[in-house]
Amino acid sequence: MELQKFQSIYFIGAGGIGMSAIARYFLKRGFVVAGYDKTPSDLTRQLETEGMLLHYEENINEIPFVCRQPKTCLVIYTPAIPADHQELLFFQKNDFQIMKRAQVLGLLTEAHRGLCVAGTHGKTTTSTMCAHIMHQSHIDCNAFLGGISKNYGTNYILSGSDYVVIEADEFDRSFHWLRPWMSVITSTDPDHLDIYGTKEAYLESFRHYSTLIQPGGALIIHRGLEMKESLQEGVARYDYSLDAGDFHAENIRIANGQIKFDFISPLETVRDIDLGHPIPINIENAIAAMAMAQLNGCTTEELRYGMKTYGGVDRRFDFKIKTNRLVFLSDYAHHPKEIYQSARSIRELYRDRRITAIFQPHLYTRTRDFYTEFAEALSQLDEVVLTEIYPAREAPIEGVTSQLIYDRLAPSVSRTMIQKDDVLDYIKGHDFDVLVILGAGDLDAQVPQITKLLQQKLNDN
Repeated sequence: MELQKFQSIYFIGAGGIGMSAIARYFLKRGFVVAGYDKTPSDLTRQLETEGMLLHYEENINEIPFVCRQPKTCLVIYTPAIPADHQELLFFQKNDFQIMKRAQVLGLLTEAHRGLCVAGTHGKTTTSTMCAHIMHQSHIDCNAFLGGISKNYGTNYILSGSDYVVIEADEFDRSFHWLRPWMSVITSTDPDHLDIYGTKEAYLESFRHYSTLIQPGGALIIHRGLEMKESLQEGVARYDYSLDAGDFHAENIRIANGQIKFDFISPLETVRDIDLGHPIPINIENAIAAMAMAQLNGCTTEELRYGMKTYGGVDRRFDFKIKTNRLVFLSDYAHHPKEIYQSARSIRELYRDRRITAIFQPHLYTRTRDFYTEFAEALSQLDEVVLTEIYPAREAPIEGVTSQLIYDRLAPSVSRTMIQKDDVLDYIKGHDFDVLVILGAGDLDAQVPQITKLLQQKLNDN
């Protein structure tokens, strides 16, 4: 489909991190861009300042006139929008061209060389790393990311390059619309079982995704995954991990807040990589990102400079306060394996300090399916504060509460249950050594207030 035949683009669910990146793409290309989102946020306010026409009431009368012409308006929606949404029904009844976000990304991977990063976890950091390496290299790239890059203050990069870096989302099988030139697969730990039903169906979805990589391209897959890839003839296969595989690290040095290592590659080994966002969990992500960038022509010095200057992603191991007296950070981790890796990295960085996590579980179904695994992951920490579940798109499930996790924490773990609205009061009444906010819900909206409160406590003492 030729996107240039449209004059306007209308987004239903415009404020999501993935949707907003595509909205910015069309804004930069000169389209009239409008849409609906349920609630205003910092991201939607930024979109409005960039020229997007937004409203927050589900009402067809709020749709701008320029977006009411079926032949010239493309409608893009997120799978999180319910089927009975008034505006979606209006466009369906009036024969508009309607596409999911993933379908649009699929079109872009057909028009460009798509460098895609898939996986249960690690994909946002890995894709953002790869995009930064590529963008500052002689090759350059476009990018659609699942988080706000701290290097660019956005989740989107636009350039004249033939390459596009895309975070490939497995939710609702969205990544099946993509046609990658190359892809990293970071992990396949079962998730979204409300969509897939079984682990086997989840793994099959990743196998099918691997069939979509274009001949002449490559798959870069983490060693030891349960999935069995199925590649077209002419697609190269590489594996990676922390310490083994075609791409891996050697001579890892962690000291004085810095991480350095040697990047071992079948193309060309790069010594003394200085990890710009020095978190142990990021070593593997960096290996995958550099592998894909190197396979597409980035030089040794471009790899080294790109990793040294990488600034991280908002809400991914995002330090807000970092002193000898107090460390405070926010992390988007919301799957048990993500939380395990996050907790392990924090423990490695702060071996002799007391670590407290405030965790807001995300989705009733995910809590139901993995409450034992959540408790095991969180039990690596010294203290766990649990809030109520963030429902997102879901209705409550009888018997599924944060208590399921609470009851299964290790006996050595100090634990508390509070309401999200009481978090600030809780923090006012307690002292912390290392504090992390965990989860993909809306608790992160309080992080600026928490930071200010903790900074004031530091100043007072």
